[in-house]
Amino acid sequence: MPSDRVEALRLSVSRLHELTAQMDENILTSPAYPSEWSIADVLSHVGSGAVIMRRRLEDTVAGRETPDDFAPGVWNSWNAKTPVTQRDDALIEDARLLASIQGVTAAQRDAFNMAMGPMTLDFEAFVGMRLNEHGLHTWDVEVATNPAATVLPQAAAEIVDNLEMVARRTAKPNGSTASITVSTTEPSRSFTIALNPDEVVFSGSTSAGDADVEITAEAFIRLVYGRLDPDHTPAPVAGDRCLDVLRAVFPGF
Repeated sequence: MPSDRVEALRLSVSRLHELTAQMDENILTSPAYPSEWSIADVLSHVGSGAVIMRRRLEDTVAGRETPDDFAPGVWNSWNAKTPVTQRDDALIEDARLLASIQGVTAAQRDAFNMAMGPMTLDFEAFVGMRLNEHGLHTWDVEVATNPAATVLPQAAAEIVDNLEMVARRTAKPNGSTASITVSTTEPSRSFTIALNPDEVVFSGSTSAGDADVEITAEAFIRLVYGRLDPDHTPAPVAGDRCLDVLRAVFPGF
């Protein structure tokens, strides 16, 4: 039986295919979110990432090391593709990675142990890393033609519990000192963001008191990823002033 994360990734892969399979070159070369990337650029990133992650997945399952020069070679190859080819190949490689993930046996999942920089990932963490990236980049593409787009609910329900790792990369101290609590809906979660002059500490919270910010989980996810500008913030949101502070702390990457 697939895990909830694998199923959420399957739905996100299907959504990205649905959104982009029929796009012509004019749309593919138009801005995505952020605007310095075209839709084709986003798809190239998704596709090259799929190639790299599938190789790392297969090497981990087989007990092999992935060569250090593998990823740069993939990126160079994808950068040379035309926008239409980037889209076509991205959808193919996205589906191939999903199939490889789905094909990992229960015993292989239990034994899965991937070193990635300072992190060590088990199977669920590996899938979660792909889902985080895939869910947000699918939104990057969809919002270009649908300003009311949201992260898929099934993806958001998984990504919201995998935000601390992301926050460590995206949070930028701004010299201020404060503690901001956030309460989310769909699903219901609580977080505390402690701002210190030279660091930001992001953690889950069990506080049952009134939160400084009340927002949907998918919007909070986009906030942590630097994708919650005022034009793409759902209403109503409680705590607009604190939200402005958090936007500055999480500018994206």
